[in-house]
Amino acid sequence: MKIVYCIPAMANSGGMERVLSCKANYLVSLGHEVHIITSDQMGRSVFFPLDPRIQLHDLGINHEVTNGSLWRKILQFPLKRWRHEKALRALLFKLRADVVISMFGLESSFLPRIEDGSRKILEYHFSKLKRLQYNRKGLWRKLDLWYTKQDEQIVQLYDDFVVLTEEDRQLWGDLPNIHVIPNPLPFESDEVSICEAKRIIAAGRYNYQKNFEELIEIWAQIAPQHPDWRLDIYGDGEERTNLQRQIDQGTVPNICLQRPTKDMPQVYLQSSLYVMTSHYEGLPMVLLEAQTMGLPIVAYACQCGPRDIITHGEDGYIIEPHDKDSFCQALLRLMKDEELRKRMGVKAKVASKRYTLESVMEQWIKLLTK
Repeated sequence: MKIVYCIPAMANSGGMERVLSCKANYLVSLGHEVHIITSDQMGRSVFFPLDPRIQLHDLGINHEVTNGSLWRKILQFPLKRWRHEKALRALLFKLRADVVISMFGLESSFLPRIEDGSRKILEYHFSKLKRLQYNRKGLWRKLDLWYTKQDEQIVQLYDDFVVLTEEDRQLWGDLPNIHVIPNPLPFESDEVSICEAKRIIAAGRYNYQKNFEELIEIWAQIAPQHPDWRLDIYGDGEERTNLQRQIDQGTVPNICLQRPTKDMPQVYLQSSLYVMTSHYEGLPMVLLEAQTMGLPIVAYACQCGPRDIITHGEDGYIIEPHDKDSFCQALLRLMKDEELRKRMGVKAKVASKRYTLESVMEQWIKLLTK
């Protein structure tokens, strides 16, 4: 079977790119022909390892690159979109794939009308409410509502539409083409953390979605009374400067914004707790990774993902969004009780087995070959 994935770029260290690399490597190992088409790779290296048999194609559209202001970017968009559709159409007619899968990039709106003979599948790695959870006001709020309506129309154009959680499936309503397939663990390990290191970690892109500024506020309440503990936040992004300024101006101790690393398993092994304060998610891979490495988790119950992954009081704690006091209390409980951390770490490892690569890919192969 010839399978094509469409994604903006494979240069980022995000969860979507990591999941795609795992799935593509698995499929090509089974003998399938796999292609990945990007629009904005811009000559950058692929961040996560890919099997050399996977064929990469970059259309060179570079939607994010403009020479000028925001208005210039807006004015350039229709031309770039036209170029994007034209280039993708030509490549798909050349490849003649059996299945083409969009990761809900800009091509998602026009991919179904490219009649190259392939089945079209759409993957969504967030929740339906993603745009609305920005909580923007005025005209921006109206735009977010309009785009959400557009999403509702786009998903119906595909042969199959895949979401990550049952919670999100309910938000989309009774669609005949919708399926729930979670993301697989990007790695598995026989090793687990012994939960003795006085180190807490978080990871993700430094942007609005991840809400790390609130995590820093929470840590600022805890850190002065617990100088033997530290918090490391792994990632990068547009909010790095603001987050560092928040740390410096608040003189928040024992916290560091760490650069992304390809060796996250070692980071988990050298830590005892994982924390997440996101505004929204799809199915947060970092929580699955933390579980398989035996880390208890404290996370906000954002839509969607944490409720599917964490069993409250068993392998971690789920806290209502923005309840910083309850988050602090849960975190302190785990910091003070090493035996509790270890018990929860064992249960976390067991819970992670639901998301093994073999289990998830069995569901994908059933969908691809139906």
